[in-house]
Amino acid sequence: MENLKKTYMEYPFLTRPLTIYERENGHKIIFGYKKGGLVNVSTWVKTGSINENDKNNGVSHFLEHLMFKGTTENKAGYFDRTLERKGAIVNAATWKDYTFYYVTIPKGENNENFYETLHLHADMMLDPVIPDDEIGAVFDINAQPPAVKRERHVVIEEIGMRKDQPWTKVYNLLNKNMYQNHPYKRDVIGTEEIISQITREEVLNYYKTHYTPNAMTTIIVGELEPDEIINKVCEEFDFKGRENYYPPQREYDKPCDEKKVYEMFGQVETSIIMYGWLTAPADDIKTVIAFDIISIILGEGQSSRLYQNLVEKNPQEGIISVETSSYSFKDGGNFFVQAVFYPEKKDNIFKLLENEINNLICNGFTDAEFKKAVKKLKVRFAQETETVSEIAETIGYYSTVCKDVSKINEYYKVLNSISKDDVFEVIKNYLSVNKSTVAILMPEEKQIQRG
Repeated sequence: MENLKKTYMEYPFLTRPLTIYERENGHKIIFGYKKGGLVNVSTWVKTGSINENDKNNGVSHFLEHLMFKGTTENKAGYFDRTLERKGAIVNAATWKDYTFYYVTIPKGENNENFYETLHLHADMMLDPVIPDDEIGAVFDINAQPPAVKRERHVVIEEIGMRKDQPWTKVYNLLNKNMYQNHPYKRDVIGTEEIISQITREEVLNYYKTHYTPNAMTTIIVGELEPDEIINKVCEEFDFKGRENYYPPQREYDKPCDEKKVYEMFGQVETSIIMYGWLTAPADDIKTVIAFDIISIILGEGQSSRLYQNLVEKNPQEGIISVETSSYSFKDGGNFFVQAVFYPEKKDNIFKLLENEINNLICNGFTDAEFKKAVKKLKVRFAQETETVSEIAETIGYYSTVCKDVSKINEYYKVLNSISKDDVFEVIKNYLSVNKSTVAILMPEEKQIQRG
């Protein structure tokens, strides 16, 4: 039996603490206890577009697809077919800071489904073949594509569909221009040109570099006893001496020092505008919570300020919908204010949105708005402990993006202690209209007048 460092951590709303094992090779294994017949097995990998460059942008997402295309032991499709026949939900996701793979399945009599899932999941994570016949041949994106289409073409078609989505166009334009140097400026899915040309060797080298023990956290949530199965988990996750990789520390990009507006035109009937700001890193829990509160007050739902003032009470202003969102990333987050509006009302759109933002900056918010937002976040937090899948995803996010699973407890403690003054300070520190980046999409025949 290998040496393991074992610790416990209280987890809000769960009847037992998390059990955390740290292996000598850097691989972490976290157990969450949740009564019931379902179990979730997932592995979070600390890589996404943050580790890409202009030559391989999109490789993290492409690799995610290819991880399901067979191992030395099992051919392509065996993993999915075998587990889905037993009632499993099998999926994966790639984002800026991470890629994760998960299975939620009935654990079965004597945990037999769980053990089979664990074996197949570990096999996929540690021994993907990434065969040429599943990737598909390299080809010129501007020429006739090969007659036989493989996974390369699936991803390229996905990129093409996203290019036709108006919101995605605006988000990508804004995201690219909010950052100066950081890899976050790139679209996670990559480009058609790169995916059509990237080779199996490049994908495999990326896998070998970034899918290392210290980059992986395996999470198991269900009605299981950790001490009874930890040796089995370690046995299945045999890295065979694989060397660890330590990515470089990247400097955070600084927020804009002046307002910047970027325009684009497309075949759309309605227009979209999006304001963006760079914010604090995900492990700055207090600021993250403050922005969650700001987002709820300003633009989440039909009771929010923006919706009430710009849509409900003043439909003549031409704003169809308006909302806010807050994204948290390891190297600094984003806050957005976005609206869909009628193009003929473009002359006033900047003034309308900026008046609302400036009103929040100058006058703050009421006690009632603050209490309502905090209550909503508490309910949301509690709901994330209702299923094995939600618990596992929360653990994975905090372990990977916030760098430490204990940040889960910090979030709940700060949420119970944060004040109006704390939130107002964040508003004043970050949300200056004069330091925002703005992207706008207009119909091709229209022209935009800047506010």
